[in-house]
Amino acid sequence: MTVTVSPSPTRHRVRFRRAALPLAALALAATASACTSTGTPESTGQGSPVPPATAAPAPGGATLPGGVSAAVAQKLCDSLESQLQSMRTYTLTPGKITLNGVVATWATQNGINVVDLATHKERVDAITQAQCPQVRTDVTKALEIPDLASGLLGI
Repeated sequence: MTVTVSPSPTRHRVRFRRAALPLAALALAATASACTSTGTPESTGQGSPVPPATAAPAPGGATLPGGVSAAVAQKLCDSLESQLQSMRTYTLTPGKITLNGVVATWATQNGINVVDLATHKERVDAITQAQCPQVRTDVTKALEIPDLASGLLGI
């Protein structure tokens, strides 16, 4: 009589979760970069790209170095700060995925062209350096990156 032992179902779930997390992040990044803030494809159909959208300026026309109003910049800072503990708790890869999700969500909710932001990732650093330097420092320390642009994939 032979007894066969099947692999632990828990081990398969762990493998699936490890594989699913990066795939989910790539799907989010691809979806976000394929659409503008209005949810339409990035081209007009004739091969000409849609001009980049920018956030509405603050009252009086004042904008921060990243080209957004202080209110829009504060929304990014608040979102990063609310996710900071999870970035500290998880390993680096899930933390960077969280960073990408926060930035992509913030950009789409505030009318910022995600494709343009992916091309100019340093804008995120400029915005956070001007509006919330301590939050920016905390995020870079938690993710062990020199700046936020280093942790952004393609948004």
